[in-house]
Amino acid sequence: MESHRPEARKLRICVAGITGWVGRPVADAIKAAADLDLVSGVARSDADFSSVADALDAVPTDVLVDYTSAAAVKGNVEAAIQRKVAVVIGTSGLSDTDFADIEALARERGVGVIAGGNFSLTAALMLRCAVEVARHLQCWEVMDYASAGKSDAPSGTARELAERLGAVHAPTLEIPIEAVQGLRDARGATVRETQVHSIRLPSFVVSTEVVFAAEGERLSLRQDAGESPAPYVGGTLLAIRAVPGRVGLTRGLDQLLS
Repeated sequence: MESHRPEARKLRICVAGITGWVGRPVADAIKAAADLDLVSGVARSDADFSSVADALDAVPTDVLVDYTSAAAVKGNVEAAIQRKVAVVIGTSGLSDTDFADIEALARERGVGVIAGGNFSLTAALMLRCAVEVARHLQCWEVMDYASAGKSDAPSGTARELAERLGAVHAPTLEIPIEAVQGLRDARGATVRETQVHSIRLPSFVVSTEVVFAAEGERLSLRQDAGESPAPYVGGTLLAIRAVPGRVGLTRGLDQLLS
């Protein structure tokens, strides 16, 4: 007698920022995936819903994907977690305090959250390589390049990189920041004891560079995003498939790479 196994249910996905530069191709990729089901989209206009709360209340959802704005993302994430919906965060602009709040709420509600400063494979590999280099070198600084219209600084990629490097050890500074003469801000922002310099100019999308240095030599690692959102789509899908069953906050696409 022939037996039939029930097919696994597709993951039900809501995309916030569905009409945006990354949100739209991510939504198209979800539609094309055999194991994913795009059940709703959120945008300020031309979408099923204008708020995440309305979308999640209206349609059963397993994962919220957020590609919105620095001003909207935290409220969206909290709305999802309160409803026990897992979250993939592709939006930058969240602070350490924001992430601490998200981590606490996610653990309280038993929900998984994956946040990526950059969901491209090359950015994840740069981060992983930088962490390895930091184990052997004592000095580094981070350069953060983005478009003239990017309002948050530093970018999520640069912030994530600085935080991960800081977890290895603090870089050595010959002159402490508090001892700088002249304009202290010329030395950039301090993120987990790493100096980060944000440059906002036309023609950049997002580029992140970390410069390591030792006596008589330097090593630079740099990731450049092109004009297409395509590099972020695959990493976002990987995070969507990885987040169910997790509890708490996972930061960085590199944490999902074997």
